[in-house]
Amino acid sequence: MNDYMVRAAAADAQIRAFAVTGRELVEKARQAHETSPVMTAALGRLLMGGVMMGAMLKGEQDILTLQIRGDGPGKGLTVTADSQGNVKGYPQVPGVILPPNAQGKLDVAGAMGSGSLRVIKDMGMKDPYVGQTQLQTGEIAEDLTYYFAVSEQVPSCVGLGVLMERDNTVKQAGGFIVQLMPHAQESTVAALESNLARVSSVTGLLEEGKNPEQILALLLEGLEPEITDRRQVQFACNCDRGRVEKALISIGKGELEDMIREGRDVEVNCHFCNTRYVFTPEQIRELYRKSLSRE
Repeated sequence: MNDYMVRAAAADAQIRAFAVTGRELVEKARQAHETSPVMTAALGRLLMGGVMMGAMLKGEQDILTLQIRGDGPGKGLTVTADSQGNVKGYPQVPGVILPPNAQGKLDVAGAMGSGSLRVIKDMGMKDPYVGQTQLQTGEIAEDLTYYFAVSEQVPSCVGLGVLMERDNTVKQAGGFIVQLMPHAQESTVAALESNLARVSSVTGLLEEGKNPEQILALLLEGLEPEITDRRQVQFACNCDRGRVEKALISIGKGELEDMIREGRDVEVNCHFCNTRYVFTPEQIRELYRKSLSRE
C-alpha cells in the first residue's frame, strides 16, 4: 500500500487526526493534466486535503467538493473526494509557469492569487452543505485551516506538501489534519501546540522516510494516540462512455441536430481525468434517436 491514509484519536478523544502519503496519486494527476510544477504542487496539496476531508464524511455515498477560485494566473482548482479514499481534481490553467517565491519554493500562492475557497458536502439531503471563506494566503493548507475555524468552528492545523523531482515528476506528496474536539482541555492544547511547533514541513518529514503513522506519532507525542483506521487512497475518476452519452443526450435535440449537420466527430474530454471520448456522426445520430424515444 504505497499511497494510504491513517486516522487517529488522541488524549482520550480530545483530538482527532489524519495523515496521508500520496506521491503516486499526485503523479497520476500530473500526468492526466500535464501540469507545470507549480500547478502540480497546487493541485496536489488540494488533493491531499480533499482526500483527508472526504474521510470525515459518514455516508458511503457522501461527496465532498473543494473549489478554489482566484485572480492569479492559475485561476483555480476543483477537487472531489468520497469517504472511501477516492479523489480526483483538475486545475483551471494547468501550464502556469512562475519564478520561485521569496523562500525559493514553488509559488502556489502567486498562482492562486486572492479569491475564495468553497467547500460543498453532498450528503444525500435535499440541499448540499456549502461553506465559503476568503483565501488567506493561497498556500492552501492555511486556507483550509481558516475554513475549519470560521465555517465549522473546529480549531485545526492543516499541513500539506508536494515536492518535485528535477524532471518535474512528483517526488513526495502528503499531508496531515489535526483537530481539537469541543471538550479539549487547556493542557491538551498546550501539548499539541508544542508538538506542532517542532514540525517544519510535511515534505521534510516524508523525505526523512516517515510514514503517516510516524507523522501522527510525532504530532501527537505524549497524547496517547491510537490509530483507528487505515485505508488506501487513489486518484480515481468514475467517468465512462455511458455517462458521457447521457450528458450529450441531456443537452437537448437542438444541440444534437447541430452536431449532425456539421457531420464531424464530436470529442468530449472529462474535466477530472482528461479522458477523451470521441463520437462519430452516426453515433451522434443514434444518441439523437434515443433522445426522441425518451420524450
